[in-house]
Amino acid sequence: MNEGGTYVQDRARATRRSLLEAAAHLFVERGYVGTSINDISGRSGKTSGAVYFHYSSKEKLALAVVREQFAAWPQLTPYYTDPGVPPLEKLVALSFEVARVLREDVVARAGARLWAERRSIDAAVPAPFAAWTGAVTRLLAEARSKGELAEGIEPSGTATTLVCALYGLYNLTDEVAREQELGSRLDQWWLLILNVLQARPDPAVLIARARARFSVNGPPVWAG
Repeated sequence: MNEGGTYVQDRARATRRSLLEAAAHLFVERGYVGTSINDISGRSGKTSGAVYFHYSSKEKLALAVVREQFAAWPQLTPYYTDPGVPPLEKLVALSFEVARVLREDVVARAGARLWAERRSIDAAVPAPFAAWTGAVTRLLAEARSKGELAEGIEPSGTATTLVCALYGLYNLTDEVAREQELGSRLDQWWLLILNVLQARPDPAVLIARARARFSVNGPPVWAG
């Protein structure tokens, strides 16, 4: 491809990203119904025509924001694949990283809000939890095979319950106490949950180990 064509493609990608981020900020601040194409145009500094050219409708832009949230999940893979780390410890560290993404990434935050407001959107909004639930299921199954999981804990159903509860914890903390308290509330939540999940409960020790491995500024120490 010639340099001119590459330049045009790069500009188009930059414009789409600018529109996506402008829309994400507005969806977080005002919600889907409270945001208009004109608002997105004003926030991004692009014309309404540019918005429609790249996304054709507010619904399409909202769906692009939700789908963009999925791009974060593959990057979390090191948090739950290292065979040298106990699976429940990986599970807790994964939850810390998901919480960090939801706290710090405006597109992820917007995706979560749009999913919560999905009935207001005239399009099918994909649920953002499949990858997360799959990872949690695998970790619980691994914990069971290693004898770390309490009797009677079924990995698949428990994973769904944990993901729903964590998502609810995020939403309620953000609404009631603001996001800066999410980390401490997540610790409190795991203190309760691990007493049920662990075959030999030692939740405070496990959380401390996970916190020691977890870095808010980069990949976990076991990522290589």
